[in-house]
Amino acid sequence: MKHPHVIAVFNYFLALALAPLLTGVVNRVKARFAGRSGPPLFQAYYDIAKLLRKGAVYGAQTSWIFRASAPVILASGMIALLTVPFGGASAPLAFGGDIIVLAYMLGLMRFFTIVAALDTGSSFEGMGASREAFFSALAEPALLLGVAALAVKTGWMSLSSMLPAASPVSFELILVVAAFIIVYLAENARIPIDDPATHLELTMIHEVMILDHSGPDFGCIEFASSLKLWILGAIIVDIAVPYRSGWWFVDCAEGVAGMLVLAAAVGTVESAMARLRLLRVPQLLVAAGALSTIAFLLVVR
Repeated sequence: MKHPHVIAVFNYFLALALAPLLTGVVNRVKARFAGRSGPPLFQAYYDIAKLLRKGAVYGAQTSWIFRASAPVILASGMIALLTVPFGGASAPLAFGGDIIVLAYMLGLMRFFTIVAALDTGSSFEGMGASREAFFSALAEPALLLGVAALAVKTGWMSLSSMLPAASPVSFELILVVAAFIIVYLAENARIPIDDPATHLELTMIHEVMILDHSGPDFGCIEFASSLKLWILGAIIVDIAVPYRSGWWFVDCAEGVAGMLVLAAAVGTVESAMARLRLLRVPQLLVAAGALSTIAFLLVVR
């Protein structure tokens, strides 16, 4: 790779372009399992474009926090994406400790989603915000401990050096990947943690928090959700897929294929199992934290 910075920027814009496609793959796989043809693969692009052409409606009781939430959520997602390597190439924003920036940007996305829901004054959205805060507090340690295990094992503090070096299969990496998959489902509000397609009041978590968003604001949040799906998925794919060809376009194609396979796997999981009871979700997230803790203890022994 003669121009690593150019490749990193190319991969960044490729991720921006392909992130909504993951949602389309998940929905298409779920439709096939249900015996339906399902929506087009590019339906998420159509929906976002339609929302951006509409006007936004704001409740009289909302403040500037609600109006600022959607742009901040999208900007945080785009900054977080800058720290994630892809296709064997470094991230555009790669430095020692860049995982801290990633964690803070994901946390900022979550924070503004929660406070925007609370700003509406709706007890319904407040219920979803409370659940989101509680489950995120259980998911974050699993992610950070897993990254700490990778850092100790590889000796690198940057994701761009850490993830490629972690490719060889070992028992510790299997534990970390298993924990990351649970976090991936939880952070993206997928089954068995949450059902993005539900409209039942007692089971909604993420969707209930964005009910009052409309028009461009809702489009920004939908696109940010797609970016989050890509960001956390890219971390899993970078560990699981060994990039060894030496040709950037081959490695990039492998990465894209890995992301599509992961999206198809999410659709399969959502088709094969039901959503867990709310009381069972913390147990699953604690199990993810336990897997990351065991992996960390194994690499530091």
